[in-house]
Amino acid sequence: MKLHCANILLFAFLLNILVTLYQAHNNNNEPHSTPLHTRITTSRMLSECDVQSSIYDKDEDIKSVKEIFDRQSSKRFEEYKERMKDKRQKRKEQRDKNIQKIIEEDKREKSLADKVEKGCLKCGCGLGGVAASVGIFGTVAVNVWKSGALLAATEEAITEATALATKAGIDAVKLVIEGSRRIYESQAIDRFISVVGKTNFNSESALRESTVNLFSEACKNNPGGTYDFCNIMILNSEESTFTHYVKPGIAAFQKEFASQKGTLETLKIGTVEATTTSCQTAIIASVVAIVVIVLILIIIYLILRSRRKKKVNKKAQYTKLLEE
Repeated sequence: MKLHCANILLFAFLLNILVTLYQAHNNNNEPHSTPLHTRITTSRMLSECDVQSSIYDKDEDIKSVKEIFDRQSSKRFEEYKERMKDKRQKRKEQRDKNIQKIIEEDKREKSLADKVEKGCLKCGCGLGGVAASVGIFGTVAVNVWKSGALLAATEEAITEATALATKAGIDAVKLVIEGSRRIYESQAIDRFISVVGKTNFNSESALRESTVNLFSEACKNNPGGTYDFCNIMILNSEESTFTHYVKPGIAAFQKEFASQKGTLETLKIGTVEATTTSCQTAIIASVVAIVVIVLILIIIYLILRSRRKKKVNKKAQYTKLLEE
């Protein structure tokens, strides 16, 4: 079996060699000649000249096919044109709507941005004027008020010091009269003390007049009980008689007035100064706050303006690209 397989393979190999040699021999001996006529190729495809030839024009079937083809093609082209026209119209309408929407949004944004910018600028200018007005007129008003307040405080201190000094003078006069109880009767001294007031404690003539008016009837009608007092202080008295009582009152008034005037003036003026300082601090704080607000508004205005310029430049670039 192995022998037969080997013989078969050997035979096939030899047969292949012989076929190859035969083909090579035929190729070498084949004559090379130029053909005397042009080869005509036969094709079943219709060329343009064949279609337009009179043979196909006379063929009714071909004419019918052409007419049907032309009619269907024209119809399809018309339908295609209508569809494209509708699509173009829809796209144009949609594009116009989008453009109108973009324009309206741009107008709204621009209007809002302009309003915000103008609002910030107007507020900044207005508040700047307010800050200047507050700083100038507020300071002037505080200074004017301070001058008036200092004058009023001084007058009030003098009034209060005068009242306190008057009370001290009256008390001093009454104290001197009280010391006369060992000389005159207590009833007469009590009535004499009741005469002393703010209008006569520092004047001999005024004190004598008030005392005479009070005791004149009593001394005339009842000279026994108050004879010594009436004789000395009423009937035979002079202004110098009351100097002993008035002089301590004047001294006490002057001393108390000088003391109270300085103290009260210091207190009142200190109150005015404190109030003025608080007012000036409030004015300064208000001006600083207004200035800070103005700066913030100006910064917002500049930021919005810068952003709007960038948007305008970007839109201009887009428009230029679309035009190109």
